[in-house]
Amino acid sequence: MKKYLFSIILGIMSFICLMGYNIIGSTVLSDGTLSEPFFLIPIGLLLAVISIISAILIYIVPKFIKINN
Repeated sequence: MKKYLFSIILGIMSFICLMGYNIIGSTVLSDGTLSEPFFLIPIGLLLAVISIISAILIYIVPKFIKINN
């Protein structure tokens, strides 16, 4: 479990970004412009993708190296 710590932390950060977007929400200002924390969506999705890829690599690479030795 300790070797997956990086992936777990990135997954938690992704979850926090996406939940933060939903909690903050969006509002329409008095001048008619939309105010929303849109930057949290791509950051959250990027962190989720990196988390999944790193977990897969951490799982597969040691098995591949062990087979070749």
